[in-house]
Amino acid sequence: MNNSPASGTNPFRQPRAVWAVAFACVISFMGIGLVDPILPALSSKLRASPSQVELLFTSYLVVTAVAMLVTGFVSSRIGAKRTLVVGLILIVVFSALAGASGSIGGIVGFRAGWGLGNALFIATSLAVIVGSASGGFAGAIVLYETALGVGIAIGPLLGGELGAITWRGPFFGVTVLMTIALVATAVLVQPTPRPAEPTSIAAPLKALRHRGLLTMGLTALCYNWGFFTVLGYAPFPMNLGAHELGYVFTAWGVLVAIFAIFGAPWLQARLGIARALYLNLTLFAVDVLVIAVFTGSRTVLIVAVILTGVFIGANNTITTQAVMTVAPVERPVASASYGFVRFIGGGLAPFAAGKLAEHTNVHVPFYLGSATILLGLVILTTGHRLLGEAEAAQAQAQAQAQAATQHTPAGTREEETLAEELGSTG
Repeated sequence: MNNSPASGTNPFRQPRAVWAVAFACVISFMGIGLVDPILPALSSKLRASPSQVELLFTSYLVVTAVAMLVTGFVSSRIGAKRTLVVGLILIVVFSALAGASGSIGGIVGFRAGWGLGNALFIATSLAVIVGSASGGFAGAIVLYETALGVGIAIGPLLGGELGAITWRGPFFGVTVLMTIALVATAVLVQPTPRPAEPTSIAAPLKALRHRGLLTMGLTALCYNWGFFTVLGYAPFPMNLGAHELGYVFTAWGVLVAIFAIFGAPWLQARLGIARALYLNLTLFAVDVLVIAVFTGSRTVLIVAVILTGVFIGANNTITTQAVMTVAPVERPVASASYGFVRFIGGGLAPFAAGKLAEHTNVHVPFYLGSATILLGLVILTTGHRLLGEAEAAQAQAQAQAQAATQHTPAGTREEETLAEELGSTG
């Protein structure tokens, strides 16, 4: 059974509004890896310990996680477009303030505000793309994960180049790019009607009562712990300059993009959702274990870190599709619930890694990261039946999308796409 979007419609033939949101997603996801190459420089120039510098990730991602709980509440009252615009404005303002700050505490605080804008934007953008994209649900997810992969790939490169000039450069770079994304979103994305019943502020937490969503969320929490341990702490034992770190994490990000776009559909088509995730998480845990054992070997460390991009890219796409399919709630609510749980893991991991290294040694954070990924694999196996049901539902939805595309005249398809845009997340 082929669940790949490539088997049907082209996921990259989309309305302009979808491309505007996807472009903004690229810039937003650049913010994740943009600071990676300057972490050692920040530690040195601002006289901060690695764990203090890691708070740049923690404040950003933990605030993103908690704010995810209110994104549906906000967007259902002011509309998806206004929520996107507010989120982008907050990112522009707080990235500029972070660049202008002169202390690690100030940067950490402004990254928290940045995280609030990021939450409003990320949860709403995924829902808008899924609701407005032509070519079916799976194609929309591939487009979203493509934006994530491209952003993650470009972020470290730009961060390395700007960071080599000044550590403030990456922050101001985000300000400029997000301003462009803000203008594109304001001009190209059409206002959407609000839903008849606004989303309750408690809806994302209530959604976690559903076993499938909770299982996937906890799996993602564990997986993201390993992911952000590598992303956030690996730059320190590498002992490289900003340029070199930028190149390493750009190579990593390129693999994330390639395997999110091409590797995940190929793997899922041959193994199915469950077995593809089992294999991917196992190999990812082994790779992080190699990092833990050979942290003292710069060559092995660099190669192993770059290779994690393979597993991160594939896992992001397959897991997002599984979550949005298995969740028995509205997709904006599912996105917020899932984002809340997984970003908690991503936010706490870098800070914990810094503290563990300070009190033990540099190997321990990666041993913990590998063990946490395996814990996520164990949690995932408890939802095997639900994954099977999600796969069957996804295959049916993809078949229906392909059939509609093949039998519907072009003009009618355009009208349906417009209707989808007007009737999306609200």
